[in-house]
Amino acid sequence: MSTVASGPALVARLDRLPRHAVAFAATGIVGLGMFVAFYCNFNINVSFIQTCMAIKPGCTPGNAGEFLSRPVVLFLVGYMAGCLGLAPLSDRLGRRPLLAVVLGFALVGSLVTAVATTYPVFVLGRAITGVVLGGILAVGNTYIGETAPAAARARYTAITFIMCTLGAMVGIGLGLLLTTEPASFPDGLPVALAGPDFGSGWRWIYGIAAVVAAIAVLNSLRLPESPRWLIEHGRLAEAERVVSALEERALRRGPLPEPAAHVVLPEHEKPVAAAYRELFSEARYRNRTILLVFMWIFGYATVFAYSTGSTSVLTGLGFTPPVAGMISAVGGIGFFVQGLFSARYSEAVERRFWLPIGAALTIVGAVLIAALGDSIGWAFAGSFIVFFGFNVWVPATFALSAESFPTRIRSAGFGLVDGLGVTGGMIGVLVIAPLVGHLAALAALLLISGFQIVAAVLAQFTPRTRNRALEDVSP
Repeated sequence: MSTVASGPALVARLDRLPRHAVAFAATGIVGLGMFVAFYCNFNINVSFIQTCMAIKPGCTPGNAGEFLSRPVVLFLVGYMAGCLGLAPLSDRLGRRPLLAVVLGFALVGSLVTAVATTYPVFVLGRAITGVVLGGILAVGNTYIGETAPAAARARYTAITFIMCTLGAMVGIGLGLLLTTEPASFPDGLPVALAGPDFGSGWRWIYGIAAVVAAIAVLNSLRLPESPRWLIEHGRLAEAERVVSALEERALRRGPLPEPAAHVVLPEHEKPVAAAYRELFSEARYRNRTILLVFMWIFGYATVFAYSTGSTSVLTGLGFTPPVAGMISAVGGIGFFVQGLFSARYSEAVERRFWLPIGAALTIVGAVLIAALGDSIGWAFAGSFIVFFGFNVWVPATFALSAESFPTRIRSAGFGLVDGLGVTGGMIGVLVIAPLVGHLAALAALLLISGFQIVAAVLAQFTPRTRNRALEDVSP
């Protein structure tokens, strides 16, 4: 008769697993969900000019930026709803079912935007779609943090973040291919398809999002539940089955190391229904929550001003829309290279040090664009560095945010700090980006990048989490 292992023993066995044991779940299934979310975030960047001209009377390439703020802000409202409304449910119902639910919003929202014939319907579709980004970041990063071994949590998060960068690249790239007219490089893509006979490329972009989202929903049903979540809820037999299956997968490539000494788990389960109450009733988590919220607010002010509105920002600085789109596309390549870099080096230093590194790189790229942007080569180089810099801190800080809360309220904690933090993204879109056209190029780009410096300072007060057991960081 077999005996079910204790919770501490299961956690010790889980923490000694190699990366390939959970790669199919973390970088495969969760990674596909991240791809969908970031594709949905970035696919409006280049394509919106064509969208706006099709559904908004009076919209032209010259004034399309005036109509961009509403769908972007409503997308961020949906983002907040995913973080604040759905993320806490995964602490009660499980990581796997909530992952499928949030991906369903990408499917529905993308379908609505793909068939929209009026501007209000398009904005509604973007609001629905935004739920997936907030939900997937909270639930997905929580899942990765609970499944990855202690010495590789940031690395796992960064590897999954590569799928985010791919989603961003594909979203921007399809915008160039399907919604801009052919032109000689660097004024555009010679193989671009838009023109008098093809003005519906933007619908294809959102239709593709719906198809990929449907595939991601189906794949999410194959995701094994988080063993730590199962242990927290007393479902030890199910946790044993999941850990054993992961061990069997790992053993295909060789023997496993012996588990470390058993970790100490909380003796008494606390009611997750009162997640937000606990976050603010315990001084440790209240202080962490407040600090992380403000860190994300300032960091996201830079991130969203660049990521969702870079084309509009660049046109405000005098670049033509096609050239601005090409510069943004090169930035997308920088985003992808950053993902590869983070996957390799994110565990090299403590999480909080990546924010000042990213802020410095973002400022360097901004100075290159502002000072030497008349040369397209320097504009490309600056955009590459900017996108690398304002993203290089994100995977490690996602890991930090998940690590800062205990298993019983981890998803709620991440959702709260990320969801409230996205108000910084709204500030970036509504307040900062519109100022760009009224400022000199250098002043405008330094204003956008400056918020990241504040976030970098705040990050230095966060806890040390690198290479520490979750139960030690957040008991």
